[in-house]
Amino acid sequence: MRILVVGAGGIGGYFGGRLQEDGHDVTFLVRKKRRAQLEKTGLVIESYHGDAHLIPTLLVSGEEAEPFDIVMLSTKAYHLAQAIEDIKPYISENTYIWPLLNGFQHLDVLKEAFGGEKVLGGLCFIETTLNAEGHIIQTSPSHNALFGALHDDQVHIVREMASAFTSTKASFLYKENILQEIWHKYLFITVLSGVTTLMRAPVGPILEVEGGDTLTRQLFQEVEGVMKAIEAPLAAEIIDTQMKTMKSMTYEMKSSMQRDMEKGYSTEVEHLQGYLLTIAKKKKQHTPLLEAVYHNVKTYELMNRLG
Repeated sequence: MRILVVGAGGIGGYFGGRLQEDGHDVTFLVRKKRRAQLEKTGLVIESYHGDAHLIPTLLVSGEEAEPFDIVMLSTKAYHLAQAIEDIKPYISENTYIWPLLNGFQHLDVLKEAFGGEKVLGGLCFIETTLNAEGHIIQTSPSHNALFGALHDDQVHIVREMASAFTSTKASFLYKENILQEIWHKYLFITVLSGVTTLMRAPVGPILEVEGGDTLTRQLFQEVEGVMKAIEAPLAAEIIDTQMKTMKSMTYEMKSSMQRDMEKGYSTEVEHLQGYLLTIAKKKKQHTPLLEAVYHNVKTYELMNRLG
């Protein structure tokens, strides 16, 4: 199958690179600046699971190419609207969209743009970034890309993907309960990004200081309450499970939103916390910690714009 990976940053570059490394037909849709960099250096992965140096096939928006079978979306949420416009020329009636974005709102946006039967469920777990040379630095044991069917007509393609991706160095995992997996990841990333940006600290110190464990659990409970208000398919003991996961992380583990703030970048706060606060308001949920997280990041964004 022909795969178009939108972006060649930490996520798209890593997972797309692992697929290419395994012999799959992968093309990266990138900006002109990133293409120039990749043409000079190649796609370089420096990873906990082994390094790779690849010569990628590259495409810039507007250039001609035949439609693809799978489009892997690995952009930030605030780039989604532009990404949709960029990929439209490469979509046919036989193309499936595989998003790896955090949150949930993007699924509705993609379904509206391409039709519900064309949008697969997907998410990923990975700690990765680009260094100054544009190399992909992947530092943690987890490097999982999940996929599954959100529509009955998609079962054949996700099974084909599951069969094709078994020998890659990354973990490509087919999940029959992908919708629940998406909501569980949404819950976890909302709390992880929330506490790390609010405290300006990695996970370890937050949980170590007196009261940090309690505050983190309280934020989990607020977010879970909002999700349950719209009948999201959460497991019964999900907070206990995710607290254990958070405690098992490395002491220095930071959320991607925290790293973005440290670099002076935009954030996904509207897509993550903002979306949930909209639901909370409609459902009359009391969410003081979630509101504090949201306003903290929005204040950062304002100050960042003001310079």
